This record gives sequence, C-alpha cells and structure tokens, in this order.
Amino acid sequence: MVDIAKLFQGKELSESDQQLLAYIISNMDTVLQMGVRQIAKENYTSPASVIRLSKKLGYTGFIDLYYHLLPLVNAETMPASTSEDEFFQLDHALVLQHNSIEDMDEFIGKALCLEGKFIFIYAAGFSAIAAEYLYKKLLLLGKQVILATTLDSIGVLENNLKNIGAFVAISKSGETQSVTEKLLKAKNAGIFTVAFTKETPNRLGECSDLNFKVTDQHKLDDRNLLPNTFFPFTLLLMEYLLSRYLKEINEVDEQTEEGKA
Repeated sequence: MVDIAKLFQGKELSESDQQLLAYIISNMDTVLQMGVRQIAKENYTSPASVIRLSKKLGYTGFIDLYYHLLPLVNAETMPASTSEDEFFQLDHALVLQHNSIEDMDEFIGKALCLEGKFIFIYAAGFSAIAAEYLYKKLLLLGKQVILATTLDSIGVLENNLKNIGAFVAISKSGETQSVTEKLLKAKNAGIFTVAFTKETPNRLGECSDLNFKVTDQHKLDDRNLLPNTFFPFTLLLMEYLLSRYLKEINEVDEQTEEGKA
C-alpha cells in the first residue's frame, strides 16, 4: 500500500498533487511512454502541473521523478511469498549488504565508546520497538542512554543537548518528519548522528552523519501491513554491532593484562 503523504512528507502536496502522484505510481508501466502531455490529459490538468509536481518533490523533471519511483514501485509490486520456507530462507547476508566494516567501526568509536556523554535514541511508531531494544541492550552494557519517542516532549532532547555525544534515529521509511527534525537539531548542535533506515534513498539517511541501511522487502508499505525484514534485520544488525564492540573491548582488556604480566 502506497502512502503518498508519508512517502513525500514535508513537501506540502496539495490534494490535486497527491491525486496526480497516485496516478503516476498506479500506472508506472505506461506513464513513461505516455509522456507528460498524456498524463496531464488523463488527469484533467496541464503538462506544466506535472512538471511543477516533479520539481516540488525535488526532481529536475518528470523523467527524474519516474526513475526515482521505479525501483520502489517495482519492489512493492513483486508477488509476496506465501511460503513459510521461502520467508525463512531470506539470506542473512542482507543484513550486511549495504553497510561497510568502516561504518561499523565508526559507530563503535563515536557512539559505543563514548565517555561522559549520553547516547540519545529516538524513533516513532513501530521503530520505537527496535529503539527500546537498543536502549535496554546499551543500559546492560553500562552506557548512559536516553530513549525518546514522538510521545515525549521536545524538551527531552533540547534540555540535554550539551550532554549528548551521539544521536541514534530509527525509521523504516526514513521519511518521518518528526524524526528528521530531531536528528537535524542534534546535528546542528554538533552531535554525531546515526540513522537506521531502509536501504533506498531517504531524507533521514541523507541528513545523518552515518546511515545504516537495512533491506526492506516492502519499501512503500509505511503502515507495516505486510510482513517485512526491516525490523528483524535491524535487530540482527544491532546485535552484530554490539558483538564487534564487545570483541574489541575484550581484546583491549587482554592486551592490558598481558602488559601487566
């Protein structure tokens, strides 16, 4: 299910803009051949309106908009597997497919190895479940952590900015306005920012200092109605990051003990 408002949140689309965009998405297999004039005719509007919509969404024109939407729509319209065997045979390598070891080491160095500063975790909706999981895991490791969601006051972040060393945001779509706003507020305060999002381009990932990209089977299903891999893979990625961190500090401890001996 394509949620137009969520997909381009913050772009202030009018009702006619949303209807036009919905038409384009629903007819991705033919709109390129139709061209701007025919699309406009089918929607009782002008070719200029189609171009304005494309530019309002941040693209150079209709062709640019089309090729940005194409992989998202193709992924969404692929037949969903109904076989349990196929679902559980998803390759775990997808967890690491879009993330480098350098990115992981940067996260460990700038977030997990913080001293005297808090790690601030922020998320909304279903992503708050993954955020709470990370929050509790970090508490067990003795980290100073603050967890907040859209239900919390903005003051939770603003009143602690000087004490925060890393800001971690989790958003499946990467397009939730409130999450992006909080991340930018932290980034503008000189705080290292990290985003866990789907693997395709999104605003939150582009705004962050470090973007962990997690494979999402249903990229346009922002209401989480369909089975997806984003949340389980996000938890697996978090566990892998923590395992690398623990291995690193254990190696340091061993070297320290050897030095004393």
